[in-house]
Amino acid sequence: MTAKHLTIRLATALLLAVPVTATLTALPAHAFFGGFGRIVYDPQNHAENIVSAARALEQINNQITSLQNEAQMLINQARNLTSLPYSALQDLQQSVQRTQQLLGEAQRIAYDVQAIDQAFQTDYGPASLTATDQALIDGARERWQTTVGGLQDAMRVQAGVIGNLDTNRAQMSALIGESQGATGALQATQAGNQLLALQSQQISDLTALMAAQGRAQNLEAAQMAAAQEQAREQRRRFLEPGTGYQPGNAQMFQN
Repeated sequence: MTAKHLTIRLATALLLAVPVTATLTALPAHAFFGGFGRIVYDPQNHAENIVSAARALEQINNQITSLQNEAQMLINQARNLTSLPYSALQDLQQSVQRTQQLLGEAQRIAYDVQAIDQAFQTDYGPASLTATDQALIDGARERWQTTVGGLQDAMRVQAGVIGNLDTNRAQMSALIGESQGATGALQATQAGNQLLALQSQQISDLTALMAAQGRAQNLEAAQMAAAQEQAREQRRRFLEPGTGYQPGNAQMFQN
């Protein structure tokens, strides 16, 4: 039972006891104390004082309850403003940097628009009618090496993305644990934001992987198209009429 309830019950009991006391002491106050100027007991005044004290105590209890509620509100606000002690940002940035480094190490024709346009104008354009046969063979070998380099780059990016999976798995487990154990709204929000950052890093890895695979496939298709064009030129040269057979002197034995 609270102090408030005890106070109200005490005041009620005293009020109920006042009429009984007044009935038993029906004599005037000055007769009750002998009339010699002593302090007279006034039951009604006493009851009013008790009621006033009870009301004052009730107000104090209300103020205490209000202060407790305000203190709890401040505690909750402090929890909501507590920052998350865990951060996966550094590991995520390192994963992104590893993937970017692999893309930057692409061989020959890389991810540059001007370089691609230049290569398709020279190496993958129509076969030259004036180039020597050796030049045609060298160009074919160059295109083949570029295609092989693109395939190797794609496999290196694949290996890098697979290597990031272990880091992503560990970070995801840690962030989910931090989110479930968050003490306030700020910690829960920060854990959620880091999970979104992890998802963005995985999407960037997937984008890089698709770009590397697409580059390798496109280089292979471009090599096949250039090989077909070169084959037509070589066939034309083979079928082109020449000077024909020119008879000459032949010696079978030397003196």
